[in-house]
Amino acid sequence: MSNYTAYIDQYGYIVLFAALFLELIAFPLPGEVLMSYSGFLVFQGHLNWLVSILMAGAGACTGMTLSYWIGFKLGKPFFVKYGHRFHLGPERIEKTSQWYSKHGNKLLIIAYFIPGVRHITGYFSGITRLPFRKFALFAYSGAFIWVTTFITLGKILGPQWEQFHSSIKTYLIIGGIIAAILMIAVFIIRKYKLELKDAAVRALNITLNIFHSRRRVGLLLGITAALTLGLIILMIGMIQDFLAGEFSDFNEIVNLLVSLTFSKDWTETMRIFLLMGSRQVHLLLITLTVFWILWKGRDKRIEFLSLCLVAGGGEIYEESLRKIFHKLSPVNQSMMDNLFHSFPSEQLLMTIVIYGFAVFLFVRHSRKVWVHTVIPIAVLVLLILIAISRLYFNIELPSDVAAGCVFGGVWLGLNILLLEIYRILRNMDSTPIKQVG
Repeated sequence: MSNYTAYIDQYGYIVLFAALFLELIAFPLPGEVLMSYSGFLVFQGHLNWLVSILMAGAGACTGMTLSYWIGFKLGKPFFVKYGHRFHLGPERIEKTSQWYSKHGNKLLIIAYFIPGVRHITGYFSGITRLPFRKFALFAYSGAFIWVTTFITLGKILGPQWEQFHSSIKTYLIIGGIIAAILMIAVFIIRKYKLELKDAAVRALNITLNIFHSRRRVGLLLGITAALTLGLIILMIGMIQDFLAGEFSDFNEIVNLLVSLTFSKDWTETMRIFLLMGSRQVHLLLITLTVFWILWKGRDKRIEFLSLCLVAGGGEIYEESLRKIFHKLSPVNQSMMDNLFHSFPSEQLLMTIVIYGFAVFLFVRHSRKVWVHTVIPIAVLVLLILIAISRLYFNIELPSDVAAGCVFGGVWLGLNILLLEIYRILRNMDSTPIKQVG
């Protein structure tokens, strides 16, 4: 590794161009490390940020272009002749080519962040005869996004680039894999749209027969249940990481990025966001929610009792969790007593719960379409900024804040499901069964 960085020190942009070119034609070179180190040299003033991006991007684009034409000229005849030996005969290549012509362009953008995948996308684009204009548009865009990300990270991290590079790379790889999964999911939904629609209608009819509900409520229950299940899975993973003491890298990276992203000029703004997550604002929001229930609520008594369960039960829930994790903490209690007693963050957990339930009731009883989109997004952004404000003032560890959000989301989701299911069961006798056609 020191040999590679020494070449960057000596030859600068030329090595950056050559290294990215060679890596994209499948030579085993550490492209991300070299780009991050170049960003560090930008931090020191030895390289120019924009020129580094242009040279690295040009090298990556050149390598991808060469691999494309190699695949285009030599690839398909090889698979036609020998592909049947490993289940890639002419028919499968033709089908894959058709799919890649329609959807492979999207993979080209995110493939750079996935080691092993970026090295073959150029070849496979040529093998499957993806039109060059379409290939160039997405491959070149992805290349510059990739190089800009790592060079900028190296510039932001400065002297800490080597310490945090592997961890940040891991998170980016995970993000790339998630993006690929989402892309595949979109493809499946588009291709099997009619079949999925029929299956969804059948499932919804079953739900309606059980709960005597309407389509809107069935959809709400389904989405809420899916999100809650996802948060429960994430919560289990966070508990395992906490007990194994594996949050140290995550905490250091997030604290560093927050300190570098938000300067002292943000102090007053962050105080406002910190106040938005305070107990006083929680009480005000609960009061406003009570008035909203009295004014617009359809099942006032049920909704009021549910609000009491969400807020009062939430306090018991978070206090119990923090006491349990305080006892199970892998760190010496005499040294880190107060610090680990904040896992998960009490303030963030209750902020998620109270804001979330208030927004749910507001949107649930509002007939304005724009409210169903604008308000949840605006509140989500606000909650993110409230969480960042606690990190900005070093009130809690990032892992405590993240756990507060996840654990709070679980409690919120479970209570929303409980409220809606109880509402449906209570009205079963008065609501006729309706089939969805």
